[in-house]
Amino acid sequence: MNRLFIFLFLFFGLTTTKAQIHEIGVFLGGSNYIGEIGKTDYIAPNQAAFGILYKWNKSPRHSWRFSYTMSKIISDDKNATDPARKQRGYEFENSIKEVAAGLEFNFFDFNLHDSKPKLTPYVYSGLSYTRYDGLYFVNGKAEIDETHGTLAIPMILGIKTRLAGHLILGLEAGARYSFKDDLDGSNPTNTNLENLKFGNINSKDWYVFTGFTLTYTFGNKPCYCAD
Repeated sequence: MNRLFIFLFLFFGLTTTKAQIHEIGVFLGGSNYIGEIGKTDYIAPNQAAFGILYKWNKSPRHSWRFSYTMSKIISDDKNATDPARKQRGYEFENSIKEVAAGLEFNFFDFNLHDSKPKLTPYVYSGLSYTRYDGLYFVNGKAEIDETHGTLAIPMILGIKTRLAGHLILGLEAGARYSFKDDLDGSNPTNTNLENLKFGNINSKDWYVFTGFTLTYTFGNKPCYCAD
């Protein structure tokens, strides 16, 4: 992970500001999980989430976006609406650390060098890589196997505005479709634990980040022309 941050620092430091504008900032919000344990609400943050992000605005309508986000995901069958889950009584906690890159698209022009007020909805998608603890259940209790990694597809919808000067405030909710089904321990990947699987093993786990972004813009006025 340290090598990744060094690479990103060098990349951003060497990137020219001649024909684009940059944003760097933070994400503050919450997380929740959707899977085989607990309730199935899509947006129901119950754990704090924190992240850092960088945007390379290539035009008033689109940006390349890079981020690192960390949080915990927890869920408890006692909060489920499904009677079978309530009776089962499972609960789990997991830590997730996500690195993501992708394209953010603005519905309206968001030229930050224009003095007029700016407000636009936006969507974002790309590819994430997430580290987490592989879990499994023994006698109704979640145990840790080993640290695993998975790719995920982020799907984010948000709205952002310029607060004042160089500050941009955003509000967004983003679901991540992971390529694994063991974030909650229902489908352990260890072949020695196959007899401990439960739930729908053909359905992958999801996790959701909901919160605010606050970024600072810098860089020379771009021409937004073809290279």
